[in-house]
Amino acid sequence: MRRFALIVLLLMLAAQFFTAAAQALSSPAQQAEPLPEAGLSPDLSPAEAEDQTPEPSEAGEEGLDVGEVIFGHVLDAYEWHITEWRGRSIAIYLPVIIYDGGWHCFSSKHILESGEYGDWHIAAEGEPNEGKIVRVDGSRPFDISITKNVLSLMISALLLLLIVLITARWYRRHDVLKESPTGLAALMEPLVMMVHDMARENIGPDYRRYSPYLIMAFLFILLNNFLGIIPFFPGGANLTGNIACTLVLALFTFFTVNFTGTKHYYKDIFNPDVPGFLKPIMAVIEVFGALVKPLSLTIRLFANMLAGHIQLLCMVCIIFIMAKYGPAMTGGATVITLVFGIFLDALELLISFIQAYIFTMLSSIYIGMARQHAE
Repeated sequence: MRRFALIVLLLMLAAQFFTAAAQALSSPAQQAEPLPEAGLSPDLSPAEAEDQTPEPSEAGEEGLDVGEVIFGHVLDAYEWHITEWRGRSIAIYLPVIIYDGGWHCFSSKHILESGEYGDWHIAAEGEPNEGKIVRVDGSRPFDISITKNVLSLMISALLLLLIVLITARWYRRHDVLKESPTGLAALMEPLVMMVHDMARENIGPDYRRYSPYLIMAFLFILLNNFLGIIPFFPGGANLTGNIACTLVLALFTFFTVNFTGTKHYYKDIFNPDVPGFLKPIMAVIEVFGALVKPLSLTIRLFANMLAGHIQLLCMVCIIFIMAKYGPAMTGGATVITLVFGIFLDALELLISFIQAYIFTMLSSIYIGMARQHAE
């Protein structure tokens, strides 16, 4: 098992390495132009020539746009870039669906290759709604396009449904009192039981009403966290590092808490057992605390997953930045980056599980607080 885990980590790191290499070296605009052999004009004096000699840091920056590589991975897009092959971009062009005086549906290839399509174009860098489809005047139409994150959401939902159905089929066909789970069921049982026990401890007697939601929230976050680490299709999307996705997950918990809360829960918010002159102040504080809870769930998951992706990409980009300093620096940077890359990959796997666990645990605690009854 340890050998298998090490092999998986090495393969993931190698995939990240070659994916970053393809992104860094594929675009002609990002490749550094070769300098002349002498690197100087024959009409310049030695002093002038020394002044015009480029600094190593500048040469390194010309060879790789680190910001473009990183943000190209973590941000949403109208296409799913796979790789570069012989100077050609291999990508999945996703459907654009907009309403602008009527419904329009077309492939994103039309607008990405030419820069515009019909009355719409992609907002350039520095413009409002940068990277989004806008009208000529810069305003946005009603856009429900299938973007990279949306497609990743669909894929992960189908994968999760498949995992649950396969696990349920094993339990329907076997007597769990006579034999232990095998295969996928053996992997799922401890995860499901862990969340089930968590719900029982934090919520109380009616925990069974909320266990299905908590289990699916945990598995959904965990699956998407793991898919985000894999740098090739169908992985590589930064779904749980997108604040819109984490906000919706947090709102599910928020509505579950407040729509199923007991009278005692609302009494503690609007009419707490404190002296009369403190009741208005405490009510405001309690309402503010109830609104902050989903915000904390949102930012915690979003920030941790986004930071993990950026860390991994930065480590890989170091190799290509150091390539401008010669073979010795490149070799040393490669070894160091590989070692730290393996460590960060292992750390990211751990963080992926921890973040899914923390989100589920806090959700169960919030639900349990709302289900308390007067003593």
